Amino acid sequence: MSMADWITTLGLMGPGLAEALAVVGTTIGIVEATTTGIPVVAEDPGQRGRVFILAFLPMTQTLVYGFVYMFLMYYMILPGILAKYPGGLPPGIAGAVLGISLFVGLAEMVSAWMQGRVCGQTAAQLIKTKGGVFGTGLILAAYEELFGILGMVFGLTIAFLLTSW
Repeated sequence: MSMADWITTLGLMGPGLAEALAVVGTTIGIVEATTTGIPVVAEDPGQRGRVFILAFLPMTQTLVYGFVYMFLMYYMILPGILAKYPGGLPPGIAGAVLGISLFVGLAEMVSAWMQGRVCGQTAAQLIKTKGGVFGTGLILAAYEELFGILGMVFGLTIAFLLTSW
């Protein structure tokens, strides 16, 4: 494998790496929410639906934002760039793709992880508040969600700029 092939391969690994980091954050976030939510459901089975929703929220970083980034990179942006450079990605572009992808992946990972913490703390208070904290917890979890959205949007904005290089 030539050096150009290695450089291209590293660049092409980037979007998959972004999705992998989102999966890591989602997994940690779900653990944060469920380890607090399971005892709540054991004590009050009526809170089960709320705990299910709270445990699901960190999945959006993987199912939506990380996946959309990866999909658009592999099926729209990178094919356009490779059409301009049939010999493989130039080092600068490959590095940029890898760097952008790391940024997006880390944004999704931390967003999902911290969202799981917010959801877990919300679940912990469901019994004490008879479910009254649920709406507030969803709003606070949406704050963390925003950073996942921004990570994807910023990453795609920069990636679309690469097509003009």
